This record gives sequence, structure tokens and C-alpha cells, in this order.
Amino acid sequence: MFNFDKERFLKLQNGAVSLKDTINEVIDDIMDSKGIDNVFLIGSGGAGILMQTAEIFMEKRSTLPVFTENVSEFMLTNQPNLTDKSLIIIPSLSGTTEESVELSKFCKAKNISTISLVGNEGTPLAENTDYYFINKAHDDTSTESFMIQSFLIVARIMANRNEFNMYDEFIDTLVDLPNLLVQVKEQAEDKASNFAKNFKDTPWHIIVGSGLNWPETYYYSMCILEEMQWIKTRPVHASDFFHGTLELVEKDTSIIVFKGEDETRNLTDRVEKFAHNYSNNVTVFDTKEYSLNGIPEELRKILSPIVLATSLERVSIHLESQRNHPLSTRRYYKKVEY
Repeated sequence: MFNFDKERFLKLQNGAVSLKDTINEVIDDIMDSKGIDNVFLIGSGGAGILMQTAEIFMEKRSTLPVFTENVSEFMLTNQPNLTDKSLIIIPSLSGTTEESVELSKFCKAKNISTISLVGNEGTPLAENTDYYFINKAHDDTSTESFMIQSFLIVARIMANRNEFNMYDEFIDTLVDLPNLLVQVKEQAEDKASNFAKNFKDTPWHIIVGSGLNWPETYYYSMCILEEMQWIKTRPVHASDFFHGTLELVEKDTSIIVFKGEDETRNLTDRVEKFAHNYSNNVTVFDTKEYSLNGIPEELRKILSPIVLATSLERVSIHLESQRNHPLSTRRYYKKVEY
């Protein structure tokens, strides 16, 4: 595969999975000693968006309230559901995000349990949370890592509440997942390369997703194509596509549909059908295309956003090459005051 370090990728994703025993100990301790009234997954930018996947996973299976919040807005507004038995999960790869560090200090002062997901020890965020989990991921591998870690946390909570009867099978599947994701990348390579060649000069895209895959849809649009490639996008949930965005469709409009395997798949099916009738530039990335040998259908539904993310990484790498625009290039982000 072009510009892919297999050993590095496996080390990082296995690193996320290897946190499972420590995560279990922490969650069990919090639930046994203090109890949990609700769960907040609160992050900034891409890390915060990715937490929405775990929120959707949990809210469809558990009666325990779960919320995702943007950390900046959370710190400026009142949250009536916040109690001293709330569990706050804060992702930040750098561990230095100013708003996230402020949140951790706010929670500490109120004796609210906090867990941070960071890339390095000794960071301000790690030092100001009750518990921290470290996986030394990088931008191109952090998506899968954050999803795996947040899934491990909420899955353990639900298992302890007898709300997730496939927990053991789910954990076994996560252990096998990194190697399967390498196979996904191999299967996605030709499609990713062709997409980058055909659309390297396309000025904007409508990007559609639903269900568990919606957070990845929004994340890829904003944090990869816009931030890292300076390509304009219009991310739209499949259920909203027919309430406005369809009027932007013309024969040359690029429409990208991200299809997962959960109960909302028919929503993206509907968009795909419409798009093929009115545009000549329709691309579908479908997680059903990947074999994922040994993973049962019910768990494929849950893991589809991780599969989608790992396949799209190949698109990013090829776009970087075709557009001669490194993914690390920025105009403003961490370059100027804002």
C-alpha cells in the first residue's frame, strides 16, 4: 500500500485495545464506589466529534443518560444534568487543549469523576483528571484509537448494568480488529487511489451519512477535507438531505455517500438512489464491501464507523499525493491567534 506503515498502525491500534483491562478496573471502581448518574463525552474539534459515535452506541442500548458536548460551549452554559455522580470523559490527543484542561479543573473542584484519553503522559489534561488512558497515536491513526477507547468505556458501563449481552464477544472482536483493519485498507486501496485521481481538483462535495457513521461523516468533512486539504464540503445527515440540501444537486455535483450497516442504512440508500438520478459524480463508500471475516452481523453494525474511518485514511493519503498538499499543512490552525 502507498505510504502505509503496517507495523506502526498495528502498534497504535493494538495499543488502544490493550487498555481494556485498565479501563475495566477504572469503570468498575467508579461504579462500585461512587455510582454513575450519567455519562458526558466532552471534547473539542475532531476528538469531540468522534465521541458522538460512542454516545449513539450507548444511547440506543442503555437507559443511563449519555451526552456529548462541545467543551467550549459546555463551559459557558449551565448543564442541569451534571451531578457529583456524573462521569466525564475528555479526549485530547495532545493533552494540552486549553478548554479541556479548564474543564478538568472545573470537575476536580466539584469532585466529579473524570477520565481523559490522551496521547502522552505528563500533559496538563492527564494531570488534572482522576484517571487517564494513554495511547501514543498520531493524527492519521487517532480516529480508530479514540473510537476503540470510547467504545471500551461505554461497553463496560453497559455490561455492568446488564444492558449489553454481547459484551464478551464484542471485546474478543476488538482484540482481532486491528489486523482486520489492515485488510480493510488493502481492500480500499484501489478505490481510494481512483477517487483521489478523479476528484483531486473538485472544489466541493456534498457528503452524506447516518446513524453510527454520522459522526465520522462530519469529522471527515470538517477535520480532513476542510482542515487538512482545504476542500469545501457540505456534510449533511441522510435524514436531512431531502429537507434542503437536495436543491444544491446538479449534474456535476460531487455527492459522497458513507454507508454503514446499522438500522439507518435505508436512509443512505434513499440518498444514493436520488443522487444517481440527478448527478454524474456519485461516490459510495460502503462498509459492507469489506469482508471482516468472523465478525457477526450485529457487531459489524457497531464497528462500521471504525471500518469507514480506516478505509477513508487511504483516501486522505492519496489526496495528499495527488493534490501535492501535505495533510499537515495549515494556514491558521495553531499558526495565528484566534
